Amino acid sequence: MIPIRDNIPTSSFPILTLGLIAINTIVWLFYQTPDLEESVRQAGFFPCEINGSCAEPEQVPPGLRAGGPVWIVDALTSMFMHGSWIHIIGNMLFLWIFGNNVEDTLGRARFVVFYLSSGIAAVALQSYVTLRFGSTVGNVNVDALIPMVGASGAIAGVLGAYLVLFPRARVLTIFFFILIIPVQIPAVFFLGGWFLFQLWQGGFGLLSANMSGGGVAFFAHIGGFAFGALTVKVFGLGRPPTFPRRPKYTREAPAWPRAER
Repeated sequence: MIPIRDNIPTSSFPILTLGLIAINTIVWLFYQTPDLEESVRQAGFFPCEINGSCAEPEQVPPGLRAGGPVWIVDALTSMFMHGSWIHIIGNMLFLWIFGNNVEDTLGRARFVVFYLSSGIAAVALQSYVTLRFGSTVGNVNVDALIPMVGASGAIAGVLGAYLVLFPRARVLTIFFFILIIPVQIPAVFFLGGWFLFQLWQGGFGLLSANMSGGGVAFFAHIGGFAFGALTVKVFGLGRPPTFPRRPKYTREAPAWPRAER
């Protein structure tokens, strides 16, 4: 299920959304692709950094930096890193489709603060769950030694905000079921279904004692989405009358209008 576009017009050019996409792309192409593993070790976020449990030499895999007070820096840098081409392409697609409207609604300065705050909230929840319920070998929480990278948590905050702001919007979505089928889905179903899937996968990870869900930090998605949905209107206070904007459609063509971005 891949989103293609929505039907919410913007009143200004989404310069910060494009800027975030550009930064993520530059980091991926020029910093990560030459040595992906080393880049993750250098600038990824490790949950064990929060409580210092990865500071002991015998607990640290080769090449992994010890934790310490710089964990907040690593939490920020990890938001601009990814683990594969599919990872970054999918994240940037979601950021473009849903981020431009949230930026347009909140304003540029507030959008940046909101985006980064969502990413921190995502890291915080995933770290808490990992440190509390992660698998241990001896006295070592091995899940806490797994690095977290990706813009997914921050983007999940954007998705939560979009759901609150534009539940009546429609998202053109491609389904892959034998044939490629394009379908227009109400945002409340598309994003609500996405969030329920994260909850289901996160719960399964808890039951199986696998915090990363096979490489996906589902609780980061849950934390970012919940933060975005709960705080977006707080971030948007004082910005009427464009808060929020409405879907653009007419009676003659209610299903899918052409909207300039």
